[in-house]
Amino acid sequence: MENFKASGIHTKQAHVKIPEGHFEEEHGRNGFFGRVSHLYHQKPPVAWINIEGDLKPRCQPPMFNSHLSDNQFITILSNEDVVINIAKFTKSFENFYRSADFDEMFFIHEGTGKIETIYGHLDYIKGDYIIIPRGTTYKLYLKTETKILKVESRSEFEQPDRGMLGPNALYDQTAIITPTAAIGSEQNKSEYKVEIKRLGKISTVTYPFNPLCVSGWKGSVYPFKLSIYDFCPVMSHRYHMPPSAHTTFVCKNFVICSFVERPLEDSSHGVLKVPFYHSNIDFDEVLFYHQGNFFSRDNIDAGALTFHPQGIHHGPHPKAFKNSESKTFTDEFAVMIDTKKPLLPSEWFTKNENNDYWKSWMVP
Repeated sequence: MENFKASGIHTKQAHVKIPEGHFEEEHGRNGFFGRVSHLYHQKPPVAWINIEGDLKPRCQPPMFNSHLSDNQFITILSNEDVVINIAKFTKSFENFYRSADFDEMFFIHEGTGKIETIYGHLDYIKGDYIIIPRGTTYKLYLKTETKILKVESRSEFEQPDRGMLGPNALYDQTAIITPTAAIGSEQNKSEYKVEIKRLGKISTVTYPFNPLCVSGWKGSVYPFKLSIYDFCPVMSHRYHMPPSAHTTFVCKNFVICSFVERPLEDSSHGVLKVPFYHSNIDFDEVLFYHQGNFFSRDNIDAGALTFHPQGIHHGPHPKAFKNSESKTFTDEFAVMIDTKKPLLPSEWFTKNENNDYWKSWMVP
């Protein structure tokens, strides 16, 4: 047992029946997975009037717009464990591709098509997570314009430990779609080029045949897909679950979580409905807004992204508490990426961000 202590005003249960005129802050270690304390402020910890330095909460307005060049991935945030990219594709890949640097995750924000791989083909639609193991040769074929959030990882994308929830929690194993062996659809060309990324540089290997010429496979390394719409959130009507309860994939030094539509907590029990203020000093937090009404954030639309670095408080905007009073469910879908090591914004991120986002917590 942890050695818990308490002093002054505090609640019997975190996030429940917060004392009148007070604001609860969760001060945690190791993200939401480690030790934690709760502090009861007389003023919101985000009610600042100025921030100078690098710790401002940051925001990208909807990113798939005229600022984004078509048919190439643009890096927006990165560290030595993970690279976060976005892209809008209006045409299929010109060549085949293989990463020798990263395992890859595609989140399909919009669009339809298929990814042909050496393991077979995976059709994709809006809301699909697609996991591509490092060293997999593949090619993206569009049916319709496709908008992608891509996460490159130095480590594999693992499933979370479900513990006492059991193996069918979060998503049933049958919701995971794997490819059936199939050769590439492109045939009768004289040359097929494979672009291979290693140490950030591209080498091109040319074959006189389609490199997707595998007749069958077996094993435990393979691409797969999972729809965010098949994610089943862990819920409690008497307690607001921390984001870690929504963990979808686990990698070395970062996690990916899915926030999906669900009933809200029971206000008659005094349960906080909106995300609680928190200062997770060991993690950076990135949130990509996919679909729905993001009632905990003001003026956020689908395709936007927020970035909250380690060391600065974050949580619901001032209007969120009032907006949540009459709501009985949330219809939002979002992808969260929490990283242990600080993320560095790219030049593109800095050039296109909403520089006034940090002001959105200031009380008018």
